[in-house]
Amino acid sequence: MATTVAQVLAHKGQQCWTVAADASVEEAVSVLAERRIGAVLVCSSGNRLLGVLSERDCIRQVIWQKKSAAATRVADVMIRDLVCVAPTDSVEYCMGLMNDHRIRHLPVVNHGELVGLISIGDVVNATLREKQFLIEELEGYISGSPSVRPAAH
Repeated sequence: MATTVAQVLAHKGQQCWTVAADASVEEAVSVLAERRIGAVLVCSSGNRLLGVLSERDCIRQVIWQKKSAAATRVADVMIRDLVCVAPTDSVEYCMGLMNDHRIRHLPVVNHGELVGLISIGDVVNATLREKQFLIEELEGYISGSPSVRPAAH
Protein backbone atom coordinates (compact mmCIF):
# COMPACT_ATOMS: atom_id res chain seq x y z
CA MET A 1 0.00 0.00 0.00
CA ALA A 2 1.30 3.46 -0.88
CA THR A 3 2.57 5.74 1.87
CA THR A 4 0.37 8.78 2.48
CA VAL A 5 1.20 12.33 3.52
CA ALA A 6 -0.53 11.62 6.86
CA GLN A 7 1.94 8.78 7.48
CA VAL A 8 4.87 11.06 6.61
CA LEU A 9 3.60 13.68 9.07
CA ALA A 10 3.08 11.00 11.75
CA HIS A 11 6.70 9.94 11.29
CA LYS A 12 8.32 13.40 11.17
CA GLY A 13 5.80 15.40 13.20
CA GLN A 14 3.44 18.17 12.22
CA GLN A 15 5.59 21.02 13.53
CA CYS A 16 5.98 23.74 10.93
CA TRP A 17 7.47 27.17 11.33
CA THR A 18 5.75 30.33 10.18
CA VAL A 19 6.52 34.00 9.68
CA ALA A 20 4.28 36.98 9.05
CA ALA A 21 4.08 38.49 5.58
CA ASP A 22 5.21 41.86 6.94
CA ALA A 23 8.30 40.38 8.64
CA SER A 24 11.66 41.24 7.13
CA VAL A 25 13.53 38.67 5.08
CA GLU A 26 16.29 39.02 7.68
CA GLU A 27 13.85 37.83 10.40
CA ALA A 28 12.73 34.92 8.21
CA VAL A 29 16.33 33.90 7.50
CA SER A 30 16.95 33.86 11.26
CA VAL A 31 14.12 31.36 11.66
CA LEU A 32 15.51 29.25 8.79
CA ALA A 33 18.98 29.24 10.34
CA GLU A 34 17.86 28.64 13.95
CA ARG A 35 15.57 25.78 13.01
CA ARG A 36 17.89 24.36 10.32
CA ILE A 37 15.06 24.26 7.79
CA GLY A 38 14.82 25.16 4.11
CA ALA A 39 11.50 26.99 4.07
CA VAL A 40 8.96 28.71 6.28
CA LEU A 41 5.25 29.13 5.76
CA VAL A 42 3.95 32.67 5.55
CA CYS A 43 0.69 33.13 7.44
CA SER A 44 -1.67 35.96 8.29
CA SER A 45 -2.37 36.91 11.90
CA GLY A 46 -5.43 34.63 11.64
CA ASN A 47 -3.14 31.73 10.69
CA ARG A 48 -4.32 31.74 7.07
CA LEU A 49 -1.67 30.39 4.68
CA LEU A 50 -0.45 33.15 2.36
CA GLY A 51 2.76 31.76 0.89
CA VAL A 52 6.06 29.95 1.29
CA LEU A 53 9.51 31.48 1.63
CA SER A 54 12.52 29.28 0.96
CA GLU A 55 16.25 29.80 1.27
CA ARG A 56 16.40 29.85 -2.51
CA ASP A 57 13.84 32.66 -2.67
CA CYS A 58 15.98 34.71 -0.27
CA ILE A 59 19.12 34.13 -2.29
CA ARG A 60 17.60 34.72 -5.72
CA GLN A 61 15.35 37.64 -4.90
CA VAL A 62 17.35 39.43 -2.22
CA ILE A 63 21.04 38.51 -2.19
CA TRP A 64 21.58 38.22 -5.96
CA GLN A 65 19.67 41.45 -6.53
CA LYS A 66 21.71 43.19 -3.82
CA LYS A 67 18.64 44.14 -1.80
CA SER A 68 18.71 44.65 1.94
CA ALA A 69 17.36 41.63 3.81
CA ALA A 70 16.45 43.92 6.70
CA ALA A 71 14.48 46.29 4.46
CA THR A 72 12.81 43.66 2.23
CA ARG A 73 9.47 42.28 3.43
CA VAL A 74 8.68 38.58 3.20
CA ALA A 75 5.52 39.44 1.23
CA ASP A 76 7.70 40.91 -1.53
CA VAL A 77 9.62 37.69 -2.19
CA MET A 78 7.44 34.79 -1.01
CA ILE A 79 5.86 32.30 -3.39
CA ARG A 80 2.14 33.04 -3.52
CA ASP A 81 1.05 30.51 -6.13
CA LEU A 82 0.99 27.57 -3.73
CA VAL A 83 0.84 23.91 -4.56
CA CYS A 84 -0.67 22.13 -1.55
CA VAL A 85 -1.44 18.51 -0.73
CA ALA A 86 -3.90 16.72 1.54
CA PRO A 87 -3.07 14.16 4.24
CA THR A 88 -4.67 11.45 2.09
CA ASP A 89 -2.42 12.11 -0.92
CA SER A 90 0.28 9.56 -1.70
CA VAL A 91 3.99 10.18 -1.51
CA GLU A 92 4.23 9.28 -5.21
CA TYR A 93 1.71 12.02 -6.02
CA CYS A 94 3.75 14.51 -3.98
CA MET A 95 6.93 13.49 -5.77
CA GLY A 96 5.24 14.12 -9.11
CA LEU A 97 4.01 17.55 -8.00
CA MET A 98 7.44 18.52 -6.72
CA ASN A 99 9.05 17.41 -9.96
CA ASP A 100 6.47 19.04 -12.25
CA HIS A 101 6.48 22.36 -10.39
CA ARG A 102 10.20 22.30 -9.53
CA ILE A 103 9.51 22.87 -5.83
CA ARG A 104 10.94 21.32 -2.67
CA HIS A 105 8.22 22.02 -0.11
CA LEU A 106 4.49 21.24 0.00
CA PRO A 107 2.12 22.70 2.58
CA VAL A 108 -0.34 20.10 3.85
CA VAL A 109 -3.91 21.36 4.13
CA ASN A 110 -6.90 19.43 5.46
CA HIS A 111 -10.34 20.96 4.82
CA GLY A 112 -8.80 24.42 4.53
CA GLU A 113 -6.70 24.10 7.69
CA LEU A 114 -2.90 24.03 7.60
CA VAL A 115 -1.70 20.80 9.21
CA GLY A 116 1.96 20.58 8.22
CA LEU A 117 4.71 20.93 5.66
CA ILE A 118 6.62 18.20 3.86
CA SER A 119 9.89 18.56 2.02
CA ILE A 120 11.53 16.64 -0.78
CA GLY A 121 13.72 15.03 1.90
CA ASP A 122 10.62 13.77 3.72
CA VAL A 123 9.29 12.31 0.46
CA VAL A 124 12.60 10.61 -0.35
CA ASN A 125 12.90 9.19 3.17
CA ALA A 126 9.33 7.83 3.07
CA THR A 127 9.99 6.24 -0.31
CA LEU A 128 13.19 4.61 0.98
CA ARG A 129 11.39 3.27 4.07
CA GLU A 130 8.63 1.85 1.86
CA LYS A 131 11.14 0.19 -0.50
CA GLN A 132 13.11 -1.27 2.41
CA PHE A 133 9.91 -2.73 3.87
CA LEU A 134 9.02 -4.31 0.51
CA ILE A 135 12.52 -5.77 0.17
CA GLU A 136 12.28 -7.32 3.63
CA GLU A 137 8.85 -8.75 2.83
CA LEU A 138 10.12 -10.28 -0.43
CA GLU A 139 13.20 -11.71 1.29
CA GLY A 140 10.95 -13.27 3.93
CA TYR A 141 8.69 -14.71 1.23
CA ILE A 142 11.62 -16.15 -0.70
CA SER A 143 13.25 -17.67 2.39
CA GLY A 144 9.90 -19.01 3.62
CA SER A 145 9.95 -17.09 6.87
CA PRO A 146 7.29 -14.45 7.41
CA SER A 147 8.37 -10.96 8.32
CA VAL A 148 8.22 -10.29 12.04
CA ARG A 149 8.59 -6.53 11.76
CA PRO A 150 5.47 -4.38 11.56
CA ALA A 151 5.06 -2.05 8.61
CA ALA A 152 7.20 1.08 9.08
CA HIS A 153 5.24 3.44 6.88
